[in-house]
Amino acid sequence: MNCPLAPAREKTARVTHRQAMVLLTEIPMGELMHLAYAERMRRHAQRQVTFVYDTNPNYTNVCVTRCRFCAFCRQPGDADAFTLTPAELGAKVRNAADLGATTVLLQGGHNPNVGLRQWLAYIKAIQDAAPDIHIHPFSPAEYVFMAQQEHCSVQDILKAVYDAGVRTIPGGGAEVLTESVRRQIAPRKATTEEWLSVCEAAHGIGFRTTATLMFGHVESDMDIVEHLMVLRDLQDRTGGFTSFIPWSFKPGDNPLGKEVPSGVHPAKYVRIIALARLVLDNFDHIQSSWFSENVAAGQLGLLAGADDFGGILVEENVLLQAGHQRSTTEERVKTIIRRAGFTPAQRDSHYRVLRTFEGPAPIGI
Repeated sequence: MNCPLAPAREKTARVTHRQAMVLLTEIPMGELMHLAYAERMRRHAQRQVTFVYDTNPNYTNVCVTRCRFCAFCRQPGDADAFTLTPAELGAKVRNAADLGATTVLLQGGHNPNVGLRQWLAYIKAIQDAAPDIHIHPFSPAEYVFMAQQEHCSVQDILKAVYDAGVRTIPGGGAEVLTESVRRQIAPRKATTEEWLSVCEAAHGIGFRTTATLMFGHVESDMDIVEHLMVLRDLQDRTGGFTSFIPWSFKPGDNPLGKEVPSGVHPAKYVRIIALARLVLDNFDHIQSSWFSENVAAGQLGLLAGADDFGGILVEENVLLQAGHQRSTTEERVKTIIRRAGFTPAQRDSHYRVLRTFEGPAPIGI
């Protein structure tokens, strides 16, 4: 069939809602990947694919929001609930830094017993224990919850964290940015408007943030398209997003998994990677991941428009609790990237290349 995008791209017009739906649901996979790959090469002609060496420790597993897709959270008082001290967290990050991590993505939950003072203590403990590591903490939804806890504005919380030396924010908690979906899967979490507002305020202060999508549960294809469109609109206003990172819902041991037990086919992941490269024309980076899906889907994502391959994780617990366990090594990630036809390059959280790894792809993955 004729691609609805081709005439528009010649005129540098943007992908519309209607075109995005056709791209996501109708055109052949190969044609979609070809379009997205061409756009990726127009932006990143050097054929590099980046990765980051990071760690994702959890300072607490206590969360009162109880999203229906989460198997990790515990209620206050549960026997296996925990909250680390700043010294304990600092030691974890020091260990990860000794193993090569350059970034710590600090994850927790909506814990009513953790306030801004504790957040700042965690940041200081990491800075003291591992002064060279980049701290990438607290999602937009966590900022909304913390502002409620402290009875102040989100802007106040953002400024306090910025003044503590933090410069980037992970884009978790976005899930799907339409209220019809959020009401079903995370009714107590920040709304679409709140999530976007935190990002806009953060960009105004000077933070750079990522943007995410968790699909493959109750959302429709139109919800996915709308999610991308609202991200594009905000990026037009602020330019503060560094990258887009999708992943599929993991059924595992969570309430939503009882309703959506089989998950989603990896081909949908590849189509969303490609669609994002074409719709998010104001995003520099699109991430495809060996970790969140599988090696084959992650590698195909590199041929469908992605220029980043995620992180080599020292520690990750949230997806592990949902029954999603994967591990890899730097050498294996470099091999996967090379066998897709690209040059591996290690980056930092600002997507600055730290080193490249030239050389042929060895046989086998």
